[in-house]
Amino acid sequence: MLKKIGLCMLLLSTPVLAQDKTIIGPTAQMSVVETKLAFEARIDTGAVNTSLNAFDLQVEGGSAKKMKDNVGKMLHFTTENASGERQRLSAPIVRTSTVSNSQGRETRYMVWLHVGFDGKERKVLVNLRDRSHMDYKLLIGRSWLKGKYLVDVSDKKVIGPVAPIHIIETGLMFKTRIDTGAVENSLHAVDLKVDNGVDNMNENIGKMLSFTTENEKGVSHRVKAMIVETSLIRNAQGSEIRYMVELNVGEPGQEYKVKVNLRDRSKMSYKLLIGRNWLQGHYLVDVER
Repeated sequence: MLKKIGLCMLLLSTPVLAQDKTIIGPTAQMSVVETKLAFEARIDTGAVNTSLNAFDLQVEGGSAKKMKDNVGKMLHFTTENASGERQRLSAPIVRTSTVSNSQGRETRYMVWLHVGFDGKERKVLVNLRDRSHMDYKLLIGRSWLKGKYLVDVSDKKVIGPVAPIHIIETGLMFKTRIDTGAVENSLHAVDLKVDNGVDNMNENIGKMLSFTTENEKGVSHRVKAMIVETSLIRNAQGSEIRYMVELNVGEPGQEYKVKVNLRDRSKMSYKLLIGRNWLQGHYLVDVER
């Protein structure tokens, strides 16, 4: 899936250089126009050129002894995607390419093909080799990526400005505001009670805290967690210190532990706010979703 870099520049370490490029994951659904087939492609920044599964190669008029002497001749070959769909193609040999890998060195024919996302394919040189024993029948190299794409090997998910989020310790689902302007996550919490607590909030770090939270549907739950630190929050109303606890927060079945600050959000539409400390390294935000 494509993820536009402009959707969440705060999550990137080099936003200025990346603004006009698109983020692509480690794999992608692509098409090769001439084949009329769809391929699950491996995005490989270690490869210079794009490579397509090809076998039963036949040079029209007969092959010369040296592959480079066949440049300019018409090449016929068969390709096949992971679904077993095949297509016989013909294309002029543009040049040859010598590729080094763990098996040694080999020379491959290269042809022009239109490769890319459905409806957005573009012309690129592709080397041909038998990839029938490989998981990915199409490999996308740097020549296709250069100048247009950034590769995100973590394959971050895309999330909208509002999302259903689950907190394991509460047993509740929250209609959640995704806020890239906030550093921390914030959960609605009232009736806070610290075991053997004192007035100085910093001195309560490490103690157990009980609090009640409630989602937007009015369903509440009493939670007990350790205070891991305090957080000084500055906003339009001034500044305040809040307790922070660690909770398992995320989309159902994909929760992970993260620090959450606690405050009374009873007057707010969203009882859970997700900030950058939950998003970073995991999600890109699409405000149009």
